[in-house]
Amino acid sequence: MALGTALLTLTAASGCSSTGGLGSVLGSVLGGGGSQNQVSGYVNGVNTRNRSIIIQQQNGQSIAVAYDQNTQVVYNNQSYAVTSLENGDQVTLRLQQSNNGGYYTDLVQVDQSVRNNSGSIYQNGNVQAFEGAVRSLNRQQGWFTMNGGNGGILSVTLGGSVNRNDVNRFNNLRVGDFVRLYGVYTGNNSVELRQFQ
Repeated sequence: MALGTALLTLTAASGCSSTGGLGSVLGSVLGGGGSQNQVSGYVNGVNTRNRSIIIQQQNGQSIAVAYDQNTQVVYNNQSYAVTSLENGDQVTLRLQQSNNGGYYTDLVQVDQSVRNNSGSIYQNGNVQAFEGAVRSLNRQQGWFTMNGGNGGILSVTLGGSVNRNDVNRFNNLRVGDFVRLYGVYTGNNSVELRQFQ
């Protein structure tokens, strides 16, 4: 996940050949009577061209739900961009009916990040946890050094997917600050930041 608020235009959802008609699919999801106004499942892709989020439900059926410029993604009480959703994120979408009779989501609640495993995030892949005191900073080039394990020094660079809150956190760092973060080794003593803890 990465932070921000989506500023995107509402369009018709598409992108999964198995989704069928969005109205009919969501009509059945909603029970036809509108008693429900949400759908839950796992993210199976975000189609930025058509402004739609592909959701795989528990029964294996995939649906495409449109989003618009007001759609918010919320995880741990923080707002994220729709494009920060990752395949495998467990989500609940609040649905609204558009003027043309279709459905779109104005709120995506991330119930569990794909990077969250039993409460410990970023346990997949090669992402690891690091902590230590900041030793030096280079804001222009987007990196800092910190104390690593066994008395070593790590050089931490901001990855391309770093969210806005983490960029702000980086900009507010001072030499001597103690930091905890998740990152990926890119060299012996080099780490690419994924997220501050």
